[in-house]
Amino acid sequence: MAETMKVNASLKCWRGEKAVYHLVSITGEDAEHIAAHALMQRLEYGTRRGFGSVKVMARIGDTVWKSSVFPQEKSTEWILLVSKKVMRAEDLAEGDAIELKLELL
Repeated sequence: MAETMKVNASLKCWRGEKAVYHLVSITGEDAEHIAAHALMQRLEYGTRRGFGSVKVMARIGDTVWKSSVFPQEKSTEWILLVSKKVMRAEDLAEGDAIELKLELL
């Protein structure tokens, strides 16, 4: 059964050597909830997904896409990348406050 959660966060920008990435950082109770979901999946299936990721269905505004969230710093923070396509569709820019809906798959 999929679990749904709502996260209020700001859109961050990370500049790598070859590209610029936009992302949402999920922390606090929301991050703990995702970590618990990942642990339950690992116990149920006996393995963990690549890089410890969790599959999600993400929604910002009217835009919905399938992706994964990735743990940072021993699962106290999770990262969701936001593509340029989503940024354009929702008219987003670095620093914008967003309401993100995540369905943990």
